[in-house]
Amino acid sequence: MWGGRFSEKPSDLMQAINVSIGFDRRLAMQDLAGSRAHAAMLAKVGVISTKDEAAIQKGLSKIEAEIRKGAFPYRDEFEDIHLNIEARLKELIGPAAGRLHTARSRNDQVALDFRLWVREACDRSIGQIEALQRALLAKAEPNADTLMPGFTHLQPAQPVTFGHHLMAYVEMFGRDASRFADARTRMNESPLGAAALAGSPFPIDRQMTAKALGFDGPTHNSLDSVAARDFALEALSAATICSVHLSRLAEEIVLWVTPQFSFITLSDAFTTGSSIMPQKKNPDAAELVRAKIGRVMGALTGLTLVMKGLPMTYSKDMQEDKEQVFAGFDALELSLAAMTGMVADLTPNAARMEAAAGSGYSTATDLADWLVRETGLPFREAHHVTGAAVKRAEKLGVGLADLPLADLQKLNANITKSVYGVLTPKASAASRKSYGGTAPAQVRKQIKRWKEKLA
Repeated sequence: MWGGRFSEKPSDLMQAINVSIGFDRRLAMQDLAGSRAHAAMLAKVGVISTKDEAAIQKGLSKIEAEIRKGAFPYRDEFEDIHLNIEARLKELIGPAAGRLHTARSRNDQVALDFRLWVREACDRSIGQIEALQRALLAKAEPNADTLMPGFTHLQPAQPVTFGHHLMAYVEMFGRDASRFADARTRMNESPLGAAALAGSPFPIDRQMTAKALGFDGPTHNSLDSVAARDFALEALSAATICSVHLSRLAEEIVLWVTPQFSFITLSDAFTTGSSIMPQKKNPDAAELVRAKIGRVMGALTGLTLVMKGLPMTYSKDMQEDKEQVFAGFDALELSLAAMTGMVADLTPNAARMEAAAGSGYSTATDLADWLVRETGLPFREAHHVTGAAVKRAEKLGVGLADLPLADLQKLNANITKSVYGVLTPKASAASRKSYGGTAPAQVRKQIKRWKEKLA
């Protein structure tokens, strides 16, 4: 494509390091979309004839059909998807193909294709996140009053409900979806028409091509148009945070299915066995989701290092951007699908969770709160009395609800038998009626809010 300046072909090593068609063929549909819009615009402003445009559009449709059928002749000699399509177009329609590249460069062409791909990846991720949220809602609703221990430091803290716990992840994933949406909004400007870096002397209509490709408008600086990859970095940042949330939920699933917890079970669909231990049923899907954060964050780190220190505008370093992004989103999309499947598949063990909800003196805060409400003690004093009550219960080997009233009254004479009404896990959870709390009525309100939001 640049034979006029060069008299020899690249060496085999140069060809090997330079070729990208092995991975950037994933941009084929985006490249075709950009070329269609560009050709239509060139014809409208009179840069190419309507006859040439018709031939170009027909040839591009033929190429699309070949790609979809798996019959397109990808060739390393043309190094990337852009030149492969251009070369094939020339084979199909002749010299008119050469007019398609008028007023554009591979620099704005690849910036456009990549931006289109990342935009679609954000849309896919939002859709997958919402599917996961719906799976969580479907599991949370019948478990809005299913008791379980709430943890801090992985130690029993206060009783909560399983529905409330799952709704925490609905909130997390909701923020993830909004991050992808925000990133999409910022990237939704078309770089097509920036050409190599300085714009074009032809009377092109960048508004027309931007609108045809679903952008809000064209980018505003030709240098930035071809130099920017922050849209991909931002999308990978959102993907990384989402992967962190997936990994946290995956870790809890791994814990919950152990015999020590036995909070949930997973079916054979999302577990595997052992080659030597017949009894094993391993939560491998959750473990793999837990690990995928490495791929996603690695992609973000890799692309960050590619872009660090690059001068304006385009450098060949930026060819290394796509594999990172493709790999990162492949890992994220597989993880979201697997997690959605696991959430729909899991079965809670309500009896086991309820039994564990009162462990570790988890209603101690309820005793302290009762002392504040009923006896007027300052909270810090109530905290001290409660700590002493826990110490006494430990010595006797009983729970707080089983501690004799006489023992409690030795710690504070104003304690009455009505205190036992707040010392059960069910009473504790039901009392947390503040907005966003774990009381079943509050949990159901949040479920209703999210169901309406996702409708």
